[in-house]
Amino acid sequence: MPRPLRLLLVDDHFVVRSGLVASLELEDDLQVVAETDCGEDVPELWLKYAPHVVLMDLQLPGMSGIEATAALLSAHPEARVLIFSTFARDDEIQSALQAGALGYLQKSAARDELLAAIRTVAAGRPSLPADIEGRLRALSAEPSITPREREILTRVAQGNANKEIAAHLGISEDTVKQHVSRILVKLRVNDRAQATAEAIRRGLVKV
Repeated sequence: MPRPLRLLLVDDHFVVRSGLVASLELEDDLQVVAETDCGEDVPELWLKYAPHVVLMDLQLPGMSGIEATAALLSAHPEARVLIFSTFARDDEIQSALQAGALGYLQKSAARDELLAAIRTVAAGRPSLPADIEGRLRALSAEPSITPREREILTRVAQGNANKEIAAHLGISEDTVKQHVSRILVKLRVNDRAQATAEAIRRGLVKV
């Protein structure tokens, strides 16, 4: 009989981890070898237990799931990470994949979907639900928002006027206006309110 796939669970909710352990270990080919609620522990635990798949939450105290994924893959490029999270903001999913995660699945997914995703990622293949894959493909085809534009967009979403944004960032009001104009074009919206709504939908800013 083949040896089971070893799993490392990273989630800050004990009840979630306990439920996952109980559910996953019903499968003969899966074994949870370690768990933690702390992203900082991940590289050390990976080295100690050599899991085939790390099941990673995005929202963790301290180091986020994205940061933990990046740290793990930086130290151990062969590691395989499946993001398993309540959150599904496009920007966060994209960041996690850019950090090296092979797959993403929401916690609301059916058990069979989770099992399939784990086995797919363990085999070194990417695993994304079709709807999310389509959204990310559309997102990557659009002009990207620069870090400065994101900074300004965050302040627009907070209700700051151009003059306030300019004063905070130490740039001219005209420069802010130019940035805002480019942001509207990139987001394909007509005004600041629509830009805010679209930015929140994409996960470019947090409410």
